[in-house]
Amino acid sequence: MNGTIRIGDREVARIGLGTNRLTETPANIGFIRAAVEAGIGMIDSAHLYTGGASERTIGAALAGTTRRPIVATKGGFGRGEGKRNGLAHQIEQSLSALRVDRIDLYYLHRVDPDTPLEESVALIAEFRAGGKIDQVGLSQVGVAEIQSAQRIVPISAVQNQFNLAARGWDEVVDYCTSQGIAFVPFFPLRGARPGLADIARRHDASPSQVILAWLLRRSPQMLPIPGTLSMEHVRENVAALEIELCDAEFASLS
Repeated sequence: MNGTIRIGDREVARIGLGTNRLTETPANIGFIRAAVEAGIGMIDSAHLYTGGASERTIGAALAGTTRRPIVATKGGFGRGEGKRNGLAHQIEQSLSALRVDRIDLYYLHRVDPDTPLEESVALIAEFRAGGKIDQVGLSQVGVAEIQSAQRIVPISAVQNQFNLAARGWDEVVDYCTSQGIAFVPFFPLRGARPGLADIARRHDASPSQVILAWLLRRSPQMLPIPGTLSMEHVRENVAALEIELCDAEFASLS
């Protein structure tokens, strides 16, 4: 199994870190720095996470550092927030909170029911053309929406809910695999299957590690972002990159 993935011109480890519970404390600044040293490939945040504290904590932790994972953030979650002015304001706030001149990966957090997808994506594309965003992503979208966005700007990542229990986006996983688009499942550790504990024992691993190994085998474009505030869990998640499921194990979990 290939333990890395290319997003834009960067190659990173295929395990990331979700930060939807990250608050702005000295301990959490240290946690982010330690997680980077442990080898995570992506830190995932959003404009709305913990009222902006998630982005600010990441910005403080990585300011002035040379070893950096891809830092992804998102905007335009609420109804009406996909409109040009509101989304532009959120992008500028994220740039400031993260303390960067250019965001590595910026997702449209949700398709706004009050705004055409193309309008929101075109605004993000303008920021990319202006050098303030490097790569563009979408969240909770189907294949048709990805294709609509691709007509405006290259799409480098798609973040949908996907795990052993939530398999509604299999078609999107396959499309992203065919297009070389990173598929970034959120809530990746939810769900279970009969036999999971037995497989974990055979690999001297935790059930969570086996679930991550299943996701990583599901597609070479998979980059899970399990959320945690524990360095023990971060190290455990990164170690899942070393687990190779056999065909029968993968099939039984699938």
